[in-house]
Amino acid sequence: MKKNIVYIIADQLRYDFININGNEYIDTPNLNMMASEGYNFTNTYTAVSSCISARAAIHTGLSQESHKRVGYEDGVKWDYENMLAEVFSQNCYHTQCVGKMHVYPTRSLCGFNNIILHDGYLHHSRKAGGAYGENFEQTDDYLYWLKNEFGMEADLIDSGISCNSWNARAFSLPEYAHPTNWVTSQAIDFLRRRDPEKPFFLNISYVAPHSPLTPPSYYFDKYKDKEVLPIIHSDWDFFNDKNYNINAIYGDIGEEKIKNARRAYSGLVEQIDHQVGRFLMKLGEYDLLEDTIIIFGSDHGDMIGDHNFLRKSVPYQGSIHIPLIVYDPGKNLGENETSNLDEIVELRDIMPSLLDFCDLEIPESVEGKSVKDLIKGTKESQRDYLHGEHAYGDLSNHYILDKNYKYIWYSQSGREQLFDMKNDPKELNDLMEDSTNDDLIKDYRNKLIKELKNRPEGYVKDGKLVVGCEIKDTLG
Repeated sequence: MKKNIVYIIADQLRYDFININGNEYIDTPNLNMMASEGYNFTNTYTAVSSCISARAAIHTGLSQESHKRVGYEDGVKWDYENMLAEVFSQNCYHTQCVGKMHVYPTRSLCGFNNIILHDGYLHHSRKAGGAYGENFEQTDDYLYWLKNEFGMEADLIDSGISCNSWNARAFSLPEYAHPTNWVTSQAIDFLRRRDPEKPFFLNISYVAPHSPLTPPSYYFDKYKDKEVLPIIHSDWDFFNDKNYNINAIYGDIGEEKIKNARRAYSGLVEQIDHQVGRFLMKLGEYDLLEDTIIIFGSDHGDMIGDHNFLRKSVPYQGSIHIPLIVYDPGKNLGENETSNLDEIVELRDIMPSLLDFCDLEIPESVEGKSVKDLIKGTKESQRDYLHGEHAYGDLSNHYILDKNYKYIWYSQSGREQLFDMKNDPKELNDLMEDSTNDDLIKDYRNKLIKELKNRPEGYVKDGKLVVGCEIKDTLG
């Protein structure tokens, strides 16, 4: 029998909000167990740090230049060959996604046999004048359940907390009704309904800890007075002015507000950890643990006040550095004494890895690289460096990252930054002003020029970077 795959993904979960990844202020016992007994990829990144682009990389195994999504744009059709679930389905797997997809059309199966959908609050589907078939009341299965359970007036916005806000409060309904618990319940029910004669690929996709920051009361109360991971500030912080916008993307909103946001965010993460534990117990009850490889990860992070940035889409660690854990209770991937693996992995590597774990052929279209040989210890390197980017208006950016340095270029202003990632992982000291680094800067700038020289935006001319090119969220 082929092995089962469970891919659990949290939305907007940054690397350092898991206890075993260095956060002493948060409790994540199940994820700690999975990382210590499995494989913890400590240098995992997203090349484009927002939901749609990140998920395109996951489901296609493609770089952003190939899947064409370099920013955030709703309503662009997903028209790809050889998507992840499609390949599993073609190989006689029973495939199911529960939770967030964030694709278009909203109810596109993307190769899954079935989806039970909760995308959270998406502006695209909440527009009153939008297409009927794309309206949230037609597309969101959790909301349909919520209204049946608590009445037609029940809605995602009842808390008054916005889907991109730093504001926080306790969830107002019983804990079982929280989207995180509901997604887990639906995933558990799949174990009952699955075809027992087929292996399965189950994608459990949580909306949390993406805002709204509304953890159930137990988790809200636990963290409301706790210390949190310290907020990172540096001399180079761009935006120091006060900002009172509840949906702010940058600015000084006040230290206590950021701490409150981090407390609620921590509560949402611990809730996910407990629900992962709940699902693992059910796998055990169905006698499936030994035959199942469980992968836990995220699509992108959340700055939550670091360097006075909020949300994501900027090229700093809080936004682009994400967790990736491979838990293999049955040792189907063999034995390796090293549980922490520090090669640079990107989301495009998820698809080939999951297929490779099951000894399935990886389509030629896939650009990512399987991590299976890293786990087995038969390969030492994944890639020399990673090119990432995000179309983001005046803050549109590109980065080149390896295990030593990160080089950043803001394409609309021409501003550059360089950070020593080994000695300065919090990105406190910008090395651009030190003339002794000129050769180093030139080397990383040339790497970016190489990556951008054929791009349709016209980023490179006569071997030099061009500032101020027109930016689009999707490539033509």
